[in-house]
Amino acid sequence: MNIITLYRSLFFGVRCYLSMGSTVLLFVASYFFPALFFIAQLAFVVLLVLVLLDLVLLFSTAAPLQLQRHVAARFSNGDENGVSISVFSSFRFPVFLSVMDELPFQFQQRNHVLKARLKPGAGHEFRFSLRPLERGAYHFGNTNVFAASPFRLVKRRLVFEQPQVVKTYPAFAQLREYTLQSFADRLQELGIHKKRVVGHSMEFDHIKEYSRGDDVRRLNWKATARRGNLMVNTYVEERSQQVYCVIDKGRTMKMPFDGLTLLDYAVNATLIFSNIVLQKGDKAGVATITAQQMDILPASNKKTQLNKVLDMLYAQETQWQESDYEKLSASLRTSLSQRSLLILFTNFESTSGMRRQLPYLRRLARHHLLLVVFFENTALKKVTEQSATSVEGIYKQVIAQQFVYEKRLIARELSQYGILSLLCTPQQLTVQVINKYLELKSRMLI
Repeated sequence: MNIITLYRSLFFGVRCYLSMGSTVLLFVASYFFPALFFIAQLAFVVLLVLVLLDLVLLFSTAAPLQLQRHVAARFSNGDENGVSISVFSSFRFPVFLSVMDELPFQFQQRNHVLKARLKPGAGHEFRFSLRPLERGAYHFGNTNVFAASPFRLVKRRLVFEQPQVVKTYPAFAQLREYTLQSFADRLQELGIHKKRVVGHSMEFDHIKEYSRGDDVRRLNWKATARRGNLMVNTYVEERSQQVYCVIDKGRTMKMPFDGLTLLDYAVNATLIFSNIVLQKGDKAGVATITAQQMDILPASNKKTQLNKVLDMLYAQETQWQESDYEKLSASLRTSLSQRSLLILFTNFESTSGMRRQLPYLRRLARHHLLLVVFFENTALKKVTEQSATSVEGIYKQVIAQQFVYEKRLIARELSQYGILSLLCTPQQLTVQVINKYLELKSRMLI
């Protein structure tokens, strides 16, 4: 090891600085008490010997540590993602490690330090989790390890160059959770109500014995004659219907809630909802709208459709301008020849803002089943639930109640024109949208 490498890798510990300070104090005190001069000299020699011994112990091995970072190929936005760092020690003595991993700048963590004590020839695995709050590429840097002997006077820094790029996608971890819950028939625990509905379409399902309340017009007389009991035909709702999630990327979707923007909530809900739609046998599609352009992923029920939805939602960002709803209605009118369910994720903060877009929403509702999903301001709702103790507090509470009431007026005015609406909190968005979709399926509106 050359001098430059030794200089860059050498760091002194807190014990070393405390010992040096104590030695200096002894030398200062010996000026007033000469009997302490010999003790100060002895302490300095002992400290120097221990530092040299510590240097020999730490720097005598060329590659004393083996380290590897284990991270998934992609992160789930808004969820806890596990990361682990495994370390193996080749030192012949116990070593104290301080691991500083260069995390992506999006996390803004400046004091991320992992500490452990390793026995000779032993290994250790550090585990921690990261919660990204925005989609995109996350760049991991080097991993810096500071190793100290039992003396803890000197530290040796070892740098492991392992740059890594991890892409953060919409909440596919929640997608996996919803899928597992559906296989385990535990969706009700998540708030999703499973509704068994006998369809009124002509898609035959199976024959069953007649029970009280069944439609007598569906009696199967041939099966009744064979079995000797009344048998009826059952039908299911029609499949392969087109369902589009339309995401507004205007400035109203920049509002943050719990670290995520409304656009992130809409993107996460779209991914999970598209998976539910595909499981129900319908065709899932996605459309995004801004002031300048509109992108459409055609609806399909193929197995690769969910990956296409994930790739499309990966890099979506909000814009500072209002979205062009006139372009939205014109584009969907020309692109969709079949009547479809359109779920529009947007946010109306006032009735005037909604009325500016109402003509285009009514135009869409003439040809498709339109469901407008907008968000409830949970911060204002908390203000309305608090008790006012001053005149200023009363003013704030009245204004907050006015905004909350205006949201309900928006939903009521949309229903007057035959437009379905859903007002929900960002945290309950996914569950509420899935429940509304199942309700529409049960009512045979799509």
